[in-house]
Amino acid sequence: MTSLPKYFIIEAAALPEIYLKVAETKRLLETGEEQTVNSATKRTGISRSAFYKYKDAVRPFTDMMQGRIVTIQIMLKDEPGVLSSVLNVFADLGGNILTINQGIPTSGCAAVSMGVETSGLRVPMEELISAVGGQKGVIRCEILAG
Repeated sequence: MTSLPKYFIIEAAALPEIYLKVAETKRLLETGEEQTVNSATKRTGISRSAFYKYKDAVRPFTDMMQGRIVTIQIMLKDEPGVLSSVLNVFADLGGNILTINQGIPTSGCAAVSMGVETSGLRVPMEELISAVGGQKGVIRCEILAG
């Protein structure tokens, strides 16, 4: 039998409700909206025992990206200024680019891999990826590792 990976990334809509409530309970405590585990679990409608059972195992993906180095791959059209506009998005949103590796363009496209340090981001990682993906000349933008 093969061993399972230690972590999975699962779309929130596919998760059992208890995991979403645990994540919300943690958010309430971290933001100070609730001061105690008892009040936070009452507000989210879960038991304290369920919270304690899952609290260390449930973490939103954006939390996992804080203070980490993330590898992002972007497929760009081979046109002047496209890479420059992408780099400006990173700068504007607080991404610190550590490495850039661009392949030779073929068929009018070039793959660019970037190592990005995320602790200075002023927006969630999903918003950064969306902003980059929305730039003129960007075909695809995705997180490869982090």
